[in-house]
Amino acid sequence: MIRGVSGYPRPELLATVDWLAENLGRPEIRVLDVRSRPDGTGRAAHAAGHIPSAAYLDWSTDLVDRPDDSPLMLLAGPDQVASALGRLGVGAGATVILYDDTASLYAARAWWSLRAYGLESSRILDGGLAAWTAAGREVSTATLPPTPAAFVPHAVPRMRLTTTDVRGLMGSPEVLLLDARAPAEYRGFEGNTRRLGHIPGAVNVPVSTMTEPGTGRFRPADAIRDGLLKANVTRGRRMVCYDGSGIAAAKLAFVLTLLGHDDVAVYDGGWAEWGDRLDLPVDR
Repeated sequence: MIRGVSGYPRPELLATVDWLAENLGRPEIRVLDVRSRPDGTGRAAHAAGHIPSAAYLDWSTDLVDRPDDSPLMLLAGPDQVASALGRLGVGAGATVILYDDTASLYAARAWWSLRAYGLESSRILDGGLAAWTAAGREVSTATLPPTPAAFVPHAVPRMRLTTTDVRGLMGSPEVLLLDARAPAEYRGFEGNTRRLGHIPGAVNVPVSTMTEPGTGRFRPADAIRDGLLKANVTRGRRMVCYDGSGIAAAKLAFVLTLLGHDDVAVYDGGWAEWGDRLDLPVDR
């Protein structure tokens, strides 16, 4: 089997470079470049070179709702998401391939956003743009606008939870809270919220352990499973992932889904909201 796909119960969620190269010309394939930069130059990076036929999706504005004077990066409403995807040619029957250059962090956030509105036919390019160029594949600077399409969102409520939802689930033996942040943040040694620590009962599963350093490719299935077992993450319970802003949490949710977990949610708001509220319990 192709490296990067073998051993995963849900291999259709990943696209290898070879698979994408073979299928790039198919009319239902829509490739979205979701690279992001803190200074807002992600679109410029796309213009300087991207996978042929890829369109640029600014996930941080097109798929995010930012409340006034708040650091929260909440999932945008259905109309905003439908408008963004339709403008990029994503409609009924489309298969979306998402890629970035940051170990699939932003690709996973976009993947979760699309899944939360019912688009199941989406894949993440394993290794992102670096894997594409390392294989000697063509990079384009063409910026042909895609043919607009109609995307009809269908919300999947179980994939997206609010603070009220998470508080109500605390202590349930059927739910496992997974904190995707670095150990220092989980333990309360670092952070930028009013209080430091983690949600009581949450298990720390740093999302940095999900991909290989250097290549950004997802680690073999057995290696990821071993790491999850060491953190006492086992099948049979509902998984609720969170981090500071929903990016690492979405990547962890993607990996769990890739491994065959079928009830995985992201706490939209995450520690950015929980840690700033004095009425919520915190462990350190």
